[in-house]
Amino acid sequence: MTGYGRGERAAEGVRVTVEMRSVNRKQAEIGLRLPSELEPLENRIREELGKAVARGRVEVAISLELPAGNAKSLINRELAAAFAKELAALGTELGLAGGVTVDALMRCPGVVQPTAAVTDPDPLWPVVSGALGAAIQTFNAMRGQEGAVLAADLAQRIQSLRQAVDRIRVQAPEVTRRFREQLLQRIRLAGLENVSAEDERVLKEVVFFADRSDINEELTRLVSHFEQFEGCVRSGDPVGRKLDFLAQEMNREINTIGSKANDALIAADVVLLKTELERFREQAQNVE
Repeated sequence: MTGYGRGERAAEGVRVTVEMRSVNRKQAEIGLRLPSELEPLENRIREELGKAVARGRVEVAISLELPAGNAKSLINRELAAAFAKELAALGTELGLAGGVTVDALMRCPGVVQPTAAVTDPDPLWPVVSGALGAAIQTFNAMRGQEGAVLAADLAQRIQSLRQAVDRIRVQAPEVTRRFREQLLQRIRLAGLENVSAEDERVLKEVVFFADRSDINEELTRLVSHFEQFEGCVRSGDPVGRKLDFLAQEMNREINTIGSKANDALIAADVVLLKTELERFREQAQNVE
């Protein structure tokens, strides 16, 4: 599921800002960018994020502002000299007026290197945790809105599947009856007038066909899967992987119905079932 969240907390001159955004992904992946001062807190931060994210690729960026006078920096003189030499040569080559200024050098990447002003990051944890919690809250609120839309769409797919299953359940008994009539007609066309519908051989053939084409078990299991989906919606827990599994099981039952049904009307509904199920499966990929 996609989402964006931002949180900010400040205390005693320290300000922490957390931004997080996610894109759809089957597994949970967390990309974390944080300043060097907070690197010792990385495991704690990942633990909190892991509680909030069960699925999706989440990018989290954390920035830290320290009190004025607390931050220090060093000048990488060797790198500055190299930049000065290259810039001077470039200026001569292009015929540019003016020399290389200190201000220009300070903007070159890596020339100014901040030093860690925080020796013990533990006192910063309450501020970091507060900003992280605020970001997660707004992040989940946005994903909750998307989740409600996805749940409604998936419920509509399940309703379409239910309607097709209901039609198949009504049609299924007609398959055996029609086979019996067609069998008797073939017998009459073959000139075997003395063979009745109650003939033991006819009955055995009809019973064998009915047993081979019986799809009641598959229909019952499909309805059970529909009910499990409704249970997932009510649970409020991460259900993306469970929906993947349900889609696989529903596909198995639908394929079996298609191979056993021996009926054009049922075959048409099987095509519809497969189409709706594929849409269900694609949408379920977006659910955490």
